[in-house]
Amino acid sequence: MAVKKAVAKKASSKKAAAGGKTKIGDTYSCEVCGLAITVDEECGCSDACDIICCSQPMKKKRARK
Repeated sequence: MAVKKAVAKKASSKKAAAGGKTKIGDTYSCEVCGLAITVDEECGCSDACDIICCSQPMKKKRARK
């Protein structure tokens, strides 16, 4: 069984202003395969990063209360 890896890519400056920076505890999910990840370490980039799975940016999920 193949293991899928989510890949972080730098976002364009236009998207960075709208998306904000990824923080510890943020949860993202893939709308294609359903893979979900939680950020446990910040990358240190000055711009926002896209997390890519199945060749598409993963969508940020709302935090559960």
